[in-house]
This record gives sequence, structure tokens and C-alpha cells, in this order.
Amino acid sequence: MHTVGLIVYPNFQSLGLAVTTVFEYANLNSKEKAYELTIVSEHGGPVRTSEGFSVNTEPLGDGGFDTLIVTGDNDCRLPSQTLIEFLKRAPERSRRIASVCTGAFVLAAAGLLEGKRATTHWAHVRTFENSYPNVTLDEDRIFVVDGQIWTSAGMSAGIDLALAIVERDLGLETARAIARKMVIYQRRDGGQSQFSVLLDMDPKSDRVQMALSFARENLANERSIETLAEAARLSPRQFSRVFREETGQTPAKAIERLRVEAARLMMETSRHPIEVIARETGFGDRERMRQAFLRAFGQSPQAIQRASGMVEAAA
Repeated sequence: MHTVGLIVYPNFQSLGLAVTTVFEYANLNSKEKAYELTIVSEHGGPVRTSEGFSVNTEPLGDGGFDTLIVTGDNDCRLPSQTLIEFLKRAPERSRRIASVCTGAFVLAAAGLLEGKRATTHWAHVRTFENSYPNVTLDEDRIFVVDGQIWTSAGMSAGIDLALAIVERDLGLETARAIARKMVIYQRRDGGQSQFSVLLDMDPKSDRVQMALSFARENLANERSIETLAEAARLSPRQFSRVFREETGQTPAKAIERLRVEAARLMMETSRHPIEVIARETGFGDRERMRQAFLRAFGQSPQAIQRASGMVEAAA
């Protein structure tokens, strides 16, 4: 049985507790109990969250956990020096050490990220880089695994990290079953971006949002200004003007970004050949997709597919 210790400290974000549900469902999905989870703090007893309610905990003690996970807080404040010292010794006693969101600051303060790759919430990237210049921060990743150290981005990314831990321990099918039970569409791969094209464009009106949603659901088909304008219930001239005002870009550029996002996701989560991905995401042929990827990422689709580990299967 795998033992998991979730470290909390005063003012921690309660959403970090969501990782416990992943391990709970892993137990429910297994014939025998797979995980023993304990919420721990420096002294034990109730620990207050940033929302104002408290969670009961066990004291740290001298024993080790198979997996040790550290939560974070809204302001990137560090816990006590006693807890930092405990974490400095953790690699000797734990097979895997992880952080959720700004918990990466805690691992870095303990020296566990020195010379390693890591990630944290995008809003705190600059602060992290200034504080810990010897850590290679992969700021556009949901979670990063470097040896025995696992770090995740925002709070919901902690669920993806926990599912990846279960997948490593118990297999892909178990992780998928848990994701279904939690009503998560799929476990996001660690290489996926923290950002979404639709969130980045942030359209203000329902009409432009409707057009973008329509485009994303029909990427395989050619999308003209006329069809998008019809989806937005505007004339083509009105639509082009409003779209540029709200998103800062042309409809054609926006559609290309949606296609690139969809194509990259297919590369990171499937084994389809480049030609199939280009067709399914509306590029039509691999050369058009290659040019779009070079504009977006400065890399070809083949390079990204190789980095995702899917290239041999796709070939």
C-alpha cells in the first residue's frame, strides 16, 4: 500500500485538498486499499485555510511517506523553518515529493528544486524566477516531473498531478476510471499549456463567444467570415469589426490559433499520424499545419510530437 502525506500550514488554499479525492477514488476502484492518506502539519490539530475554516491534521513526526505533497497559499508565504527543515530531509525518506500550485515556493525554499525543472501558477512566475534563479521554471506546463520531484501549476492542475501519480502506481485504466468518476473529461498531460486560446482572447460579448464556440466545435470544416458572422447573428462587416475590437485579432488568426491548440492536444494525447491530425483540425494538409506551428511555437509539429513521446507510435 502506498502512503501519502499532504502537508498543510496556516492560510493554505483549501482547493489543494482536492488531490485527496483522487486517492480516495483509487481505493474505491481497487480490490484492496491502494493508498493510506494523512493530512499533516507541523504541530497537528486544526489548521486554518485561507477561506477561514480549519482542517484537522496529524503532526509531522519522524516517519516518512511514499509520496509527500505540499500545498500552497495565495500569497506565496512560506511555512515555519521547522517545516522547511523537515522537507530538506524528505528525499531520503520519500520516493516522491510533490507540490500543488504555489507549494513550489516551499519546495524551492527547502532547496529541493535547485538545478531542476519545475512549474507553478502562471501568476507567480516572475516572483518565483526572481527568488529562485537556479530553478528552470517551465511556466507553461500543467505539471512537471524531474526525478523524484513533481510540481503542478494551478490548484486544479493538482488533480492532474494526482491522477498522473495514480497512473504511475496503478496503471492508465485506473487513472481513467477515476477521471470519469470525478466527471473530468480526461487526465490532462503534463505537457499541456496552462492557458486556453479562448480564455486568452477573452471575448466580451455573447455573440463573439458564440462564434468562437461554433468555430472550435467545427474546426475540421473551412470557416469563412460569413459562416462565423451567421453564428454570431451579425453581418460579416459588423462581425469583423466587433471581433477585432473584442479580441485584438482577425477572425482568421483566431481560427488558426484554435486549430493549433487542438492539433497540439491531439499530438500530446493520441497516436494519430501528422496527416490525420492536420485533416481533423481543419488544416487540410501537413504543410499548412507546419507553417501555423512555426508561427505559434517556433517548432514544427514533428518536433512537438517527438517531445510528447508519441512519435514512434504515430510513425
